[in-house]
Amino acid sequence: MASKVMDLIYWKDTERSGMVLTALVVGLLSLFQLSIITVVSTVSLAVMCFTISVRIYYQLLYVLSWGDGQHPFKSYLDLDISFSGEQADLYMQKAIVLTLSALDSLRRLFFVEHLFESLKLLFLMYLVTYLGGLCNGLTILIISVIALFSLPLFYERRQEQVDGFIGKIQAQIDNVKDFLRRLVQGGGPPPDTTPGGAKPKTQ
Repeated sequence: MASKVMDLIYWKDTERSGMVLTALVVGLLSLFQLSIITVVSTVSLAVMCFTISVRIYYQLLYVLSWGDGQHPFKSYLDLDISFSGEQADLYMQKAIVLTLSALDSLRRLFFVEHLFESLKLLFLMYLVTYLGGLCNGLTILIISVIALFSLPLFYERRQEQVDGFIGKIQAQIDNVKDFLRRLVQGGGPPPDTTPGGAKPKTQ
């Protein structure tokens, strides 16, 4: 019984996620043909038509004594979305710290504090130029939204295979990083992995 309830909850969450994903993708795809002002105004108009129709319908039921007169969107109206002064200060401090940290990291990278880290950024920006030639930012945003909803579900179903694949990729990346680091430091031999640095004697 409990497993059936959990399956039902999981199905409902998946259905909601699918609806949200569909709405986001349709909205983003419409930006290819329409301006963002047109899209926002049209979506707002559709939402307002729906909410006003539902509100009038519930009010009509109350007038005919077929309903209790409760507001259909009372749960959303009672939802507390305000911040206290302490919470606002805390979030503002976190935003300032994150912004300053990002600026400091960019300064270190662009002014080459560490050569290896700056070379990684250079290579990444070089790859981004090819990505920009293949598609625009809106296409990347749509792909990111689809991945945001799809990858967690895929990982949940194929966790063992994904972990093994990621482990292999991480090992290859570590090898490449170690090679580049040694190359930047002068191309010395790889570190000895035997205990104490002692090399086995050859017969």
